[in-house]
Amino acid sequence: MPRPHLRLFLACCCLLVLATRGAGLDTPPPGAFTVVVIPDTQGYRGRGAKATPDSADPVTNPVFRNHTRWIRESLSAQNIVFVSHVGDIVDVNHADQWQVARECLDVIHGLVPYSLTVGNHDMTAKGDAALYQRHFPSARFREFPWYAGSYTHERMDQRVSADNVNSHQLFSAGGLDFVHLSLECNAPDDVLAWAEKVLTRYRDRHALITTHMDLGPLEKPVTNDGYFTDPKGRMRWTKIHGARGNSPAQLWDKLYSRHANVRLIFSGDQSRTVAWRLTSPGREGRPVHALMSDYTSSGPLRLYRFLPNLGEIHVITYDTTRREIVTSTRSLPDKISHQFTLTFPVTVPTSPR
Repeated sequence: MPRPHLRLFLACCCLLVLATRGAGLDTPPPGAFTVVVIPDTQGYRGRGAKATPDSADPVTNPVFRNHTRWIRESLSAQNIVFVSHVGDIVDVNHADQWQVARECLDVIHGLVPYSLTVGNHDMTAKGDAALYQRHFPSARFREFPWYAGSYTHERMDQRVSADNVNSHQLFSAGGLDFVHLSLECNAPDDVLAWAEKVLTRYRDRHALITTHMDLGPLEKPVTNDGYFTDPKGRMRWTKIHGARGNSPAQLWDKLYSRHANVRLIFSGDQSRTVAWRLTSPGREGRPVHALMSDYTSSGPLRLYRFLPNLGEIHVITYDTTRREIVTSTRSLPDKISHQFTLTFPVTVPTSPR
């Protein structure tokens, strides 16, 4: 093959590879802004990690690191105004993984408002979140005006539910005001009583909620195959807090559906489902979009691009390692599972509950 033709052939091959891997992100239009949701970050490697049980190497989490580095680099270009982590921040509840998690989040600390949600891997079955509290206490966030506080109680065991295990944040963008509520996995009734007060106090703001468990198999599967094949929706089972814990279905009935300002519910937890969404009528019939994403250690996170002028949210699944838009995965090959549009009413009911 003549050399000029060879160069052309190689260039075409490169373009084919790039097209197969997916396109890059475009720039949001004027007036748009982005909320980033980080799925479960359980892809730890090194000493003590489940994926590398025999390793003596230092603990690392390349995907988590890539997420926060990309967020920092893209704050301006994507107009990122808030970041939420859906929980399972660590895979094994050990200090060395928590230290890596803190180092990853230090990359964006002080640059953008963000929240953390405590998943079942982040505490014990009884709700002891001491290691989380050691690395991400309320004191870490109190200096920021967007941090509105966390749930507190006077019980002796402060390791359960207190000190930033449940928290709320305030931010504004695109002429809209938001309250974000972060609820631990299977939050008990005392936490819900606090959350009720938060949503009522800020009923003039659009409410976003992040909790670890929400969508997945309706009943707890009895076989591994059931996680893939059983009917899915708002789960009716729990992992944490024993009889005190509320299932996702109970959280909907007791809290989410009672407030007309609730717009979005973010969750993770179900890596075998990968991604799922459900839109339900909330108070006054307004749509509430529940969105589960758990790409775990494979690379993608979620961008929720708000377009207030259109009354829409464009949902983009983006791989921060490969720097490409995700249109399919092995278990979810359809594009609509990863790239889609949601309705978003821009007005908030002003009448009291």
